[in-house]
Amino acid sequence: MRVLLVEDDDGVAQALLEVLSAHGHTPTRVSRGSDALIAHRGADVVLLDLGLPDGDGMEVLRKLRQVADTPVVVLTARGDERSVVRGLRLGADDYLVKPVRLAELLARMDVVTRRAAARGSSADEVVRVSDVDIDVRARSVTVGGEPISLTAKEFDLLAVLAARAGTAVSRQQLMDEVWGDAFVAVSRSLDVHMTQLRAKLGRPGLLTTIRGFGYRLEV
Repeated sequence: MRVLLVEDDDGVAQALLEVLSAHGHTPTRVSRGSDALIAHRGADVVLLDLGLPDGDGMEVLRKLRQVADTPVVVLTARGDERSVVRGLRLGADDYLVKPVRLAELLARMDVVTRRAAARGSSADEVVRVSDVDIDVRARSVTVGGEPISLTAKEFDLLAVLAARAGTAVSRQQLMDEVWGDAFVAVSRSLDVHMTQLRAKLGRPGLLTTIRGFGYRLEV
């Protein structure tokens, strides 16, 4: 796959470029966030460091999500919970703390790109629940006729629940379908995205938590 590596540390970048090339990928490296906002257009996946010389990588992530659904894996030394939660809320598909285990990185890249491919091949379908319209093909949602902006993960979660509207869906199934592997997705990531999704929909009672099991989209 075509990989855009956004990393300002030359030593780390060189090591990652060698590993990616050795596994058949075609990596391109940029060291500045401003360059990433241009170069992402040709990438299948973006590996994004947060400590960049021209600004915070979180801001780069936010801007990327405004214009593209390209899978983004954050690679950073910031392992505190606040940073992890913020990165996920801004739309990161995965979040890895340095030093990164290379085999795990390659596996997670495969997972996020598989999910992106699956989204692209979704059937043309509009699901309507109450006054909420979910257009699977266009990846758009309207509430009361007004469009709302969702991150890629928030939309994927809503689409999975909409496909089974009225039926309880387990946490494990949601993580497996949205992240590609229930063991790859950190459980708290699901909670973060569901909280954000509920807030954006603004429809109390539409998404029900089934304690000890999962969630249900009410009909």
